[in-house]
Amino acid sequence: MSRVAYVNGRYGPKADAAVHIEDRGYQFADAVYEVWGVSDGRLMDYEGHMARLERSLDALHITRPMSRAALTHVLRETVRRNRVRDGLVYLQISRGTAARDHAFPSADVPPSVVVTAKSVDRAKQEAGAARGISVVTRPDIRWGRCDIKTVGLLPNILAKQDAIEAGAADAWLVDDMGTITEGTASNAWIVDQDGVIRTRDTQANILHGITRAAILTIAAEQGLKLEERGFTPDEVKRAREAFYTNASGFATPVVAIDRVAIGNGKPGPVAQRLRELYLQRAEQAAI
Repeated sequence: MSRVAYVNGRYGPKADAAVHIEDRGYQFADAVYEVWGVSDGRLMDYEGHMARLERSLDALHITRPMSRAALTHVLRETVRRNRVRDGLVYLQISRGTAARDHAFPSADVPPSVVVTAKSVDRAKQEAGAARGISVVTRPDIRWGRCDIKTVGLLPNILAKQDAIEAGAADAWLVDDMGTITEGTASNAWIVDQDGVIRTRDTQANILHGITRAAILTIAAEQGLKLEERGFTPDEVKRAREAFYTNASGFATPVVAIDRVAIGNGKPGPVAQRLRELYLQRAEQAAI
């Protein structure tokens, strides 16, 4: 089945979808995006992703292109037209199309809106989580507002490609203090030597992950020890286990960093349990 995309008010074949060459998302990365997981055709963590989208738009002074209800309809309709049961729906909103100039265009220029959706093989995804992934560390050279979910992802892309060329699945980024901030598209976690679950606090230059927030809530409800506190690559190597969280991977074990096994080199029980609990909750609450 050919995939369908939504572009500025119209649904059509994804292969034919296009925006103007002077769209500011294309020329300046002057755009934001969000990704929702889709379970049984419904949007996972709907409220968290929608609220973060609105914060990102407001932070960049991009006009909201339509009401939340209308945008939700577009997301659901794109999922429906692509017949996605389990997968992802991607939304991108740019400041719009105008003659190339660093200054914002006039207020009457409408934002550009693009939505696509794709299916994900959940069985393959679960098999990958059961194996775990390896990561490498790379310097964090991103800009200072990673809390805004912009499409300006070149540093992330370069780090991800470095990881792949090194035989790993992803890179965990290290700041000037020698502390891990996050992955190229995910939040980073460890279960340290004392059994404390740790992830970087949101005062640091990280994305405020929606899955991250859900996992913190679940872990607290389970009575697990939690600290929003950074950790170094050496602490990861000494940890009992590690994992990452995001909308596409949920909670996925990390079994090696810089070619050093974490714990026993296999997915740990805490990460596996948190993944199970997250999926149960997110699937039940999907809309």
